[in-house]
Amino acid sequence: MGEEIEAADGMLNIAATALATNSLGPGRRAVVWVQGCPFSCRGCIAPEWIPFRTQRLVRPGELAAELLRGPAFDGLTLSGGEPMAQAAGLAELVRHVRGEKDVTVVCFTGFTLRRLRRDPPLPGVAELLSVVDVLIDGQYVVARNDGRGLRGSTNQRVHRLTDRLRDCGYDFENRPRSAELRIDERAVTLIGVPPPGLLETLDEVIDGLPGGAR
Repeated sequence: MGEEIEAADGMLNIAATALATNSLGPGRRAVVWVQGCPFSCRGCIAPEWIPFRTQRLVRPGELAAELLRGPAFDGLTLSGGEPMAQAAGLAELVRHVRGEKDVTVVCFTGFTLRRLRRDPPLPGVAELLSVVDVLIDGQYVVARNDGRGLRGSTNQRVHRLTDRLRDCGYDFENRPRSAELRIDERAVTLIGVPPPGLLETLDEVIDGLPGGAR
């Protein structure tokens, strides 16, 4: 394959999580970003999550319990980093969460769905696809960012793998974008696919923080 893919045995390597957001899919969602991505798309909004380095190792069941203790949510969004690099662990996470509540699942990936089905990069990809309701696939292409929809650029496709979100009224392809900035003493976290100009504004905010902390 020529791609660097790593996954911790039985563990998830997590870059960040967020609870109770409306910015990454329909309804109120929990978000899990994994650490590590084999792609280096120009203009990536989370370059610090590309390297395959240990960030936070946690078992899927423990992470599920952590999410479920937080504010109520009816959906789970998986992003990163590259979720397919940790497919088996994320599939287990979804099973644990769905054991307690019936959530919908949205997943981003830089791989195409065709590639994932024809030549999966790791064991567990088919398992993860089987629990995903909407998959947004393809690498980000900065020149094809039209500022609309939940996908980052127009080459990326939205695949409805189940009917669970088909009639929810959420326009994945063309809706106006929205994003949240959550700021605490340690970091500034961007949640969502940013509308035009937001990243520049975020850089200004970060530059104004003590130490320029992210």
